[in-house]
Amino acid sequence: MISPLFFWMKGKRNDETPSPTKRVAEKSVKQEKLPPETSSNKNMPNKNVISTETIKELREQTGVSIMQCKKALEEAGGDFEKALVILRKKSGEFAAKKNDRTFHAGVVQAYIHANGTVGAIVELNCETDFVANNEGFKSLARDIAMHVTAANPKFLKQTDITEADQKAARGVFEAEVAGKPEAVKKTILDGKLKAYFSEMVLLDQPFIKDSSVTIQGLLDQATQKFGEKTAIGKFSRIKVLEA
Repeated sequence: MISPLFFWMKGKRNDETPSPTKRVAEKSVKQEKLPPETSSNKNMPNKNVISTETIKELREQTGVSIMQCKKALEEAGGDFEKALVILRKKSGEFAAKKNDRTFHAGVVQAYIHANGTVGAIVELNCETDFVANNEGFKSLARDIAMHVTAANPKFLKQTDITEADQKAARGVFEAEVAGKPEAVKKTILDGKLKAYFSEMVLLDQPFIKDSSVTIQGLLDQATQKFGEKTAIGKFSRIKVLEA
């Protein structure tokens, strides 16, 4: 004979055990009540959103690839000016790696000022005809010719400064530092000479269209942009009645 207690206990277990449908419903309710910090996005990085327009603007200003611009902006936390600095730093590093490359091509471009009395011609070198024939490369050479016309550099690079030029400049500045304490006289004199010749060396001059970058920096950016070593071969400036 089966005890009435057996049927009572069996009915109680059935009442306490939820059906599969009920379990699913309860699980859904629990998930909906989870606080935001426990969601699957908890460990997602909180990056600044870089707009397509910003990437495009940086590319137009620097000429480097979209991917490089995007990476620079991400590294700069979305700051446009910081991204420019990052790209310029990397362009110098990139150019340094290509110092041992050999030039096999280039272009010659000229600029004549609107008044027709002064102009310049520049030879810009690269590694292949493919880059030399690029309109962006030719435009760079024209920009440098325009810069030469306006800035009137005397030397291409520091090593082009002759001993005679150095001696003449030193004689002028030595008179200016006469009477200064001996402990600081040499430092002052060297500083004056460096500043004087930097204004006369093309590669050290600030670019007339963007004073935040030198002509050497401009060439480094071109090396990064075109993927080939880029350098000025020679330049010449001509002005009416000027010897």
